[in-house]
Amino acid sequence: MTAIPNVGGRDIAQILEPQGSPRQHIPGFDPEYADIVDYILRCTHRIWEQKDVGLIATHYGSDIVVHMMTGPAFGMDGVIAGTSRTLSAFPDRTLTGEAVIWSDESAKHGRGAYLSSHRITSTATNLGTSELGPATGKRITFTTIADCLCKENLIIEEWLVRDYSAMALQLGYNPRAVAQIHAAADKAKGPPTDWRKDAIKRVNDAPVTAFTNNALPNPQHDPHAFAHALFDQLIGHRRYGRVREAYSPAAHWSGPGSRRLFGWGEVTGWFTALIGSFGDARFHIQHVAAVDDMIAVRWELAGTHDGGALYGAATGEPIYILAVTHWRIEHGVIVDEVTVFDEVALMRQMEGGL
Repeated sequence: MTAIPNVGGRDIAQILEPQGSPRQHIPGFDPEYADIVDYILRCTHRIWEQKDVGLIATHYGSDIVVHMMTGPAFGMDGVIAGTSRTLSAFPDRTLTGEAVIWSDESAKHGRGAYLSSHRITSTATNLGTSELGPATGKRITFTTIADCLCKENLIIEEWLVRDYSAMALQLGYNPRAVAQIHAAADKAKGPPTDWRKDAIKRVNDAPVTAFTNNALPNPQHDPHAFAHALFDQLIGHRRYGRVREAYSPAAHWSGPGSRRLFGWGEVTGWFTALIGSFGDARFHIQHVAAVDDMIAVRWELAGTHDGGALYGAATGEPIYILAVTHWRIEHGVIVDEVTVFDEVALMRQMEGGL
């Protein structure tokens, strides 16, 4: 198979040039797409920046499920409506693809199925009412990761995480105040749906591993085993000291709320603060993909908001997090991490919403 180029700092004009002969066998996809990376980057640009929103009808399954921290959304028509609403609030949104970390899912979903974990940094001016509040006229930057299961030119399932707390802060809104407004609206609608209860049960039903002092697998030799072992040690067994084994001493970490951390001490502090907020936290890894020196991990966490380390006084509410983490590996350790989840939705749960 011909090498498949990733984003790699390429300009969008270069990415959108005709790619010539197929570099990857992607049966059922439009012939203009040379490989799964080309498919994701090209159709994203056409839908969002060229404003060809109707293209969603030929690139999303009619019965698609989009998983988010506000609950699942069903159907291609909902994707079109959601895209239109976002563009009305941020009409000049520009999306810069930073990485597409993909995996062949044929064994699970049939011949020609692929999973793409696409990390995007967007710049946009808030010129219309958004789900965060009235238009502010402010220009903001935010990160989104979309995990898309693709088959025969269609995205048939998606897991979408966006840094809404970073967006709120840049727009001048207090994320907790936004969450309180949303939670009040949730309560006015009546009893919550069961999706979050089901998600929490799924996480809590995941098997508990035995305590071990085994060395972590080499991420460049077995990225899947590395991802499972590291989450198991740091979250499952609270072995925070193993940050030094997995991360470079000069690691850069980016997280929700535009947090920027550096080095062993600050990365360790993030994990202790996470568990300090949800003392009974359990985790479950949904998916791992690895390409070249990059690893994508989609994971979920369930627990009780019983501590004030990150989000203020404990509320005792059960919480659920859907997150995606991207790692860049050098010399067998993590040198860069980007973790994204929706803190506004998380705070909304703490306020008794969703």
